[in-house]
Amino acid sequence: MTVTPPPSLPWTNNPDADRLLAADPLALLIGMLLDQQFPMERAFFGPFLLQERLGRALDAGEIANWDPEEMSTIFRGPPAIHRYPASMAKRTQALCQALVDKYDGQTERLWNEADDGRDLYRRLMSLPGFGEMKSRVFVGVLGKRMGVRPPGWEAQSAQRPSIADVARWEDVAELRAMKREMKKAAKAKAKK
Repeated sequence: MTVTPPPSLPWTNNPDADRLLAADPLALLIGMLLDQQFPMERAFFGPFLLQERLGRALDAGEIANWDPEEMSTIFRGPPAIHRYPASMAKRTQALCQALVDKYDGQTERLWNEADDGRDLYRRLMSLPGFGEMKSRVFVGVLGKRMGVRPPGWEAQSAQRPSIADVARWEDVAELRAMKREMKKAAKAKAKK
């Protein structure tokens, strides 16, 4: 069953950035990459800032070939695109280079050509900056929010609450509170 993608993903509290996430596969993938040691809404706002600073639509080939020092400066801002602008600029360029090398720079091929959920998960795991949990969360984002549902995608998606479960802006705060409680419980368990 195919679901029509939404007109926006309400994750940044900025209507233009939210629309970009839903409309541009590269923006969505970069947002997921940036969702690390940084507030979720700011991470997913990053692709919008990057596009504004580049002055044109996001293009994997162009980003991959951009001068690394200039890209680092672009990420520094102000405001910074990420808490660690230099390292995330490098990761973003590495991600874009992988998309160029494996999918001719066409981000959506990553999921549109996947045979099944396991293949989609494997493809995500092969990307720079995508580990097990990030890959599973992104499978969930694609299935729950974007209507990309290859056979078996549910088994490959994260089983804990994630950005994939955020359907409205108010859910971001609820998810953050849930994550805090899960971390607190995990710390308490580790002390036993």
